Amino acid sequence: MEPKSSQNPSNHPMSPDTTGPREKRRYLFRIGLSVALGGFLMGFDASVISGVVRFIRPEFGLTDLQLGFAVSSLTLTATLAMLSAGPLSDKIGRRAVLIMAAVLYAVSAVASALADNFIGFVVARMIGGLGVGASLIIAPMYLAEIAPAKSRGRLVSLNQLNIVIGISAAFFSNYLILTMAEPASYGVTLLGFSMDAWRWMLAIETVPALLFFLALFGIPQSPRWLVMKGRREEATQVLGRIFDDGEVASQVEDIALSLERGKTRESVSLKALMHPGLRWLLLIGFGLAILQQITGINAVFFYAPMIFEQSGISADAAFLQAVLVGLTNLVFTIFAMLLIDRIGRRPLLLVGMLGIMISMLVLSHGFGSARYELTPSTLEKMTLPSDIRTQLSQLEDKSFASDTELTAALVESLGPIRASEHQAQIIQASIQINAMVILLAILGFIASFAISIGPVMWVMFSELFPLHIRGLAVSLAGFVNSLVSFLVQLLFPLQLASLGSSPTFLLYGLFAALGWVFVWKYVPETRHKSLEQLDFEFSEKKGR
Repeated sequence: MEPKSSQNPSNHPMSPDTTGPREKRRYLFRIGLSVALGGFLMGFDASVISGVVRFIRPEFGLTDLQLGFAVSSLTLTATLAMLSAGPLSDKIGRRAVLIMAAVLYAVSAVASALADNFIGFVVARMIGGLGVGASLIIAPMYLAEIAPAKSRGRLVSLNQLNIVIGISAAFFSNYLILTMAEPASYGVTLLGFSMDAWRWMLAIETVPALLFFLALFGIPQSPRWLVMKGRREEATQVLGRIFDDGEVASQVEDIALSLERGKTRESVSLKALMHPGLRWLLLIGFGLAILQQITGINAVFFYAPMIFEQSGISADAAFLQAVLVGLTNLVFTIFAMLLIDRIGRRPLLLVGMLGIMISMLVLSHGFGSARYELTPSTLEKMTLPSDIRTQLSQLEDKSFASDTELTAALVESLGPIRASEHQAQIIQASIQINAMVILLAILGFIASFAISIGPVMWVMFSELFPLHIRGLAVSLAGFVNSLVSFLVQLLFPLQLASLGSSPTFLLYGLFAALGWVFVWKYVPETRHKSLEQLDFEFSEKKGR
C-alpha cells in the first residue's frame, strides 16, 4: 500500500513546481523510461523461450503438445494475472503492482534457469507469467494516466517500444550465448559458472529485473489514481511537474468530474460493463485484443528459429535471422511512435493489417511451393543413428509436396516416437525452398505488425474506457488478448504437424483480412483528445 502522507506523496519527494517546459518533458520522459522497463522485461521474458525451445525438447523429452505448453505456460498465468492486475491497481496503486511484477520477473528468471525437469520449468515460467500479465496491463495504464493528451500516444508507445527492445535483446542474447557455447555440448561458462546455453539464456534476465525494481522507487503515483482515492493535493503536486501552472487546476478538476460522472453510473462490476455504451467500447477493445494475436505474431516470435530452420538453414543462421526479426520489430515500432500522434490510430491499423495479410499469404505460398526430397547426399549430411539412416533409405529419391506428407512417410518408416525425435532435422535437410522469400515475408509481417496493431492496441486500451471502469475493462481486454496468445502458442507446434506450414500461415492471413474489415467499420480515431474528453464523447454517442 502506498503511504498517504501529503508531505511526501507517493514516496516521491516533491515541492511546488518551478521547472520550465524542457525540464517537465525530461521528467515525464524519465518516468516513461522507468515504467517502460516493465515492457522490456515482458518482451525479453516472452521471447527468450524462442532460443530455449530446441534445447528443452530433447532435454525433457517433450511431445508437440508439451513443447507448446512449455512455451505458452507463461502466457497462461499472464492471462490470469490480467484479470486481477487492474482491480488490484485500483486498490493499492499502479506503482505497487509494478513493483510486485519486478520481483516475479527476477524469481522466474532464476528458477527457470535452474529447473531440472519439465514440471519445475513450467512452474518457473508461470511465475514469470504473473509479472508479464501485471506489467502488460498496468504500465500502459499508468503512462496514459500521467501523460498530456498531445504526447500520450508517444509515451504509451514507449512501453511497446521497450517490449520490442526486450524482444530484440532476447534474440540477440540467445544468439550471442549460442556462439559462445561449445558445439558438442552447448555448455557456456560465465562469471565462473558453467551451465547449459539455454539456462544462461534464461538466467540473464535477472539483471534487468533488478534494474526495473530499483527504478520504480523513483516515480510518483498516478495522479488519476490519487484523485480517485481522494488525495487531490498529492495529485496536484504530481501534475505540477508535468503541466504548466495554469493547467494543473483544470486537469485535477477534469479528473474529478470524470470520476463524479462514473459515480452516477452502475458500480464497477461485470454488470456495469454490460451497459449499452460500455458494451460498444468493450466490443472494440475485445476485437483489437483478439486481432493482435490471431494473426500469429507470437507463433513467429516464440518459434522464430524453428520456423527458419524449417526453411532449410542451419541452427546458427536461424538464430541470426531471428535477430533480424527483433531489429525489424524495433525499427518499425519507432516509426509507429513517430506517426501515431501525427496521422492517428486508424490509418496505422488499416495499413498494418493490409501488410500483415499480404505477408502471410506470401509466406503460405512460399512454404506451399516447397518440395521435400531425401537423397543419398542429404542423408550423409545428417547426424543420424545408423539404424535410422538404414530405415530412411527406403525413402531415398522420393519427392513430397508438403511437410505433412514427409512427416506421414517418416512415421510410417520410423514409428511415431523416433519420427518425432528426428523430424525437424530431416525436414530441414530435405526441403527445397526459396529461403529468401520466407525471410522477407516474415520481416514484412513483423514490420506491418510493429507499425500498427502492436503498439496501437495498447494505446487504444488506455483511451477507450472511462476512468471509473478502466482498471476492470483493460484487465478484461488484456485477458482476452492473452488467452488468444496462449492458444496460438500452445497449438502452433500441433498446427505445423497436422496442417503443415502453408495452411497454417494462410489461416493467419485470412484472419488479418477479417481484421482489416473490423478496423474499417468499427474502430474510432482517438488522437489529440484528453481521456476526459474521450469519456464525454463516448458517453454522448452511446447514451451512457
